[in-house]
Amino acid sequence: MSVVIVGGHDRMVGQYREICRKYNCKAKIFTKMSGKLANQIGSPDLIILFTNTVSHKMVLSAVGEAEKCNADVVRSHTSSGNALIEILEKACNLATPVKEVF
Repeated sequence: MSVVIVGGHDRMVGQYREICRKYNCKAKIFTKMSGKLANQIGSPDLIILFTNTVSHKMVLSAVGEAEKCNADVVRSHTSSGNALIEILEKACNLATPVKEVF
């Protein structure tokens, strides 16, 4: 499963990648707005928006791309590792991660 994470904290990028890897997900993570965000998103299966730490412009860009590629969008007000784990558990229909997360 391919996942795009929009928002979050720069210092958490490594943990986001590790958590996604544990759930067998390929992840692209965008914590800051880049000029070509819409072109870099691609066509993921799931877009996760951490709404507390993302600009409105990034949300609009990500949602627009999600509509184009028919991707699911999940919004979370918190950008913690536990929030990402809960989202991936629901998305991957797993009760527990493939490997121990921490």
